[in-house]
Amino acid sequence: MASPNTNQQKEGVVGRVLALSKVVKEKVLGISRLTKEIAQDDPRKVIHSLKVGLSISMVSLLYYYQPLYENFGLSAMWAVMTVVVVFEYTVGATLGKGLNRAIATFGAGALGVGAHYLASLAGTTGEPILIGTFVFVQAAIASFIRFFPKVKARYDYGMLIFILTFSLISVSGFRDDEVLEMAHKRLLTIVIGGSACVMISIFVCPVWASEEFHYSIANKLEILGDFLEAFVHEYFKISKEGESEDNKGDFKDKSFLEGYKKVLNSKSSDDSLANFARWEPGHGKFKFHHPWDLYLKIGAISRQCAYRMEALNAQLSSDTQGSFEVRCTIQELCSEMSLESSKALKELGSSIRTMTRPSSSDTHVASAKAAMKSLKSLLKSNSWKETNLLSLIPVVTVASLLIDIVEFTEKIADLVNDLATLTQFGTENTNQAPKPPQSPHCESGLKTDNLQLVILVEDSVLTTSESEKSNMV
Repeated sequence: MASPNTNQQKEGVVGRVLALSKVVKEKVLGISRLTKEIAQDDPRKVIHSLKVGLSISMVSLLYYYQPLYENFGLSAMWAVMTVVVVFEYTVGATLGKGLNRAIATFGAGALGVGAHYLASLAGTTGEPILIGTFVFVQAAIASFIRFFPKVKARYDYGMLIFILTFSLISVSGFRDDEVLEMAHKRLLTIVIGGSACVMISIFVCPVWASEEFHYSIANKLEILGDFLEAFVHEYFKISKEGESEDNKGDFKDKSFLEGYKKVLNSKSSDDSLANFARWEPGHGKFKFHHPWDLYLKIGAISRQCAYRMEALNAQLSSDTQGSFEVRCTIQELCSEMSLESSKALKELGSSIRTMTRPSSSDTHVASAKAAMKSLKSLLKSNSWKETNLLSLIPVVTVASLLIDIVEFTEKIADLVNDLATLTQFGTENTNQAPKPPQSPHCESGLKTDNLQLVILVEDSVLTTSESEKSNMV
């Protein structure tokens, strides 16, 4: 008969096994859900994974196929390594890495062979000293050049490959006399691997960094416009409803008021996409010398707007909302500034997205500036002398932040207009048919195309020329 302690130990072991299986099951289900979400969010990521698998399978034939292996030998593995490190999500990133790797390998290989030849002239004693000196000098110089800002941004990977290739060929040449053949095979396999990456990246469901960057800038402006529209309703709803705790809780839970956070953290992404876009060939409406610097400037000003919006969002959940009377006084002007800026930003974003000239953004900006001037005059007036300063500060802070946003909106509008001019944005189709008359009783209109006067009376149309009109008079 089993003792009670033995039964308790068995039950404890079974419980731990069941708990462990439950944890494993939850982990597997969690990974499955995450995989499904990523695939549904952007199916291009699934396609990219398949493209990488196809590229590696193709270049692996150099190793699997015996006649090719006899020509390349173990150097065939460099083609596989090239695909692994070069193939990126966007065409620009793949082209940038591929060209960096090819040029750096070719240059370092040529210099490595030359260094080996010079070192061999020094004899058995002097050869290792010269090779070591060459390796030290090129590694030190190339590493220092990597600190240059432009080199760091576009050619850092190439400089790294240059150091690696020169060192490997120089050092290997000391023990292997066939250094020229080795360099030739290594360069050829790297070119094969890089070419496979570039061809598949461009011709099989390409993901262009230029398009990603273009649409991300347009999306930023639309996000900022949505925030301003939401903010003006939420902030002045407090003015009408009072400072209740329930209202404050609502603001914290509204995710549409936190969309600006995507803009705040976009600098590194913008810099990377702009760098990758410069590597891409001209395609569609994006020429090779597309003004990506203007996009970067628009993104930078958008982030400055987003910083102001973060401060505005903090005012919604602040315990100190300021004087109710003062908020009511500036409500109309602040609302007009916010809504007009919101309309301008949304239209500018749509203009970039569709690559058409903005039709009425300048009008919205002008309206926002007019309201801003009126608000400045109101704030400078003497009507606030008897107001408690502590109750005035929060309201003035909101007004000041909105004034900054209007000024940034104007700068963005100027940059978008410059972009439209440089890239020759198209114009929206405004040739729409005229609307029918609202009233059938009496409406007149003058057609300037053929100088005819059209008079509508009780659904009947009488058309006379200009000469007949003068006779009638």
